[in-house]
Amino acid sequence: MKILVAVKRVLDYNVKVRVKSDNTGVDIANVKMSMNPFDEIAIEEAVRLKEKGVATEVIAVSCGVTQCQETLRTAMAIGADRAILVESAAELQPLAVAKLLKAVMDKEQPGLVILGKQAIDDDCSQTGQMLAALADLPQATFASKVEAADGKLKVTREIDGGLETISVTLPAIITADLRLNEPRYVTLPNIMKAKKKQLDVFKPEDLGVDVTARINTLKVTEPPKRSAGIKVPDVATLVAKLKTEAKVI
Repeated sequence: MKILVAVKRVLDYNVKVRVKSDNTGVDIANVKMSMNPFDEIAIEEAVRLKEKGVATEVIAVSCGVTQCQETLRTAMAIGADRAILVESAAELQPLAVAKLLKAVMDKEQPGLVILGKQAIDDDCSQTGQMLAALADLPQATFASKVEAADGKLKVTREIDGGLETISVTLPAIITADLRLNEPRYVTLPNIMKAKKKQLDVFKPEDLGVDVTARINTLKVTEPPKRSAGIKVPDVATLVAKLKTEAKVI
C-alpha cells in the first residue's frame, strides 16, 4: 500500500510574523521557512506505518513555489521514499490544493492519504476535508491515534467533548493532530540520502487543474495590542466590569 502525505512550506513557527507595510499580506522576504509542523507529524505517522509493515511506500507531495523542494527533501530525510512537487507561483488556496492532490491521487492510487489538520500560516483546516469530498473517500480528521488492522484503520479523534474513536475502510483520508506523535530528529546521514531520492516536478496544467484563486484578501492587519490586566477587589466589581466595559454578559 502507498501512503501519500501532503506537506506545506510555511513560515517557521519560531519566526515573529510581520505584516507588509501596504497591508496586502504577511512579509516572508528573508525569513526562515520550514515544513508545517502538523505535516511533519503526518510524515512521521506515515513512516511509522511503513515500519510496522502496513505500507510499502511513502510519497511526499507539496504544491507551491520551487523552494518547496527543500521541504520535500526534509520529508524524505524523515523517511519518505520519494516526492512530488506541483510547482506553481500562483497563490494556492485550499480548494486548488485539494484538486491538485486529487489529481496526484488519481495518478498514484494510494491506499491512504495523510495531511496535517491545518497549516500554521492560514489556519484554514479545509484541505483534507475538501480532498475527501472530491475523492469521495471516508475521512478521519484531527487524528490523535491511528491503528491498522484487517484492511481498516481505527482512528481516535480529538473533538470538543473529548475523544471519539471511529473505524474507516481504506482507501481513506486522515488529518493529523498535534498529539498523534512526536516527529523524529532528522540525522545528517538521512539528509544526505534524501538528496539522492527521486523528486518529480509537475505543473498544475500537466494535471489538468485550474488553480485560479476564488477568494480575494482585501486587507491584512496585525491584531490589536493587548491591554494590561487589572485586579478587582470583589466579585461584584468583576461582574460590573464584565457588563459595562467588556460587555460579555
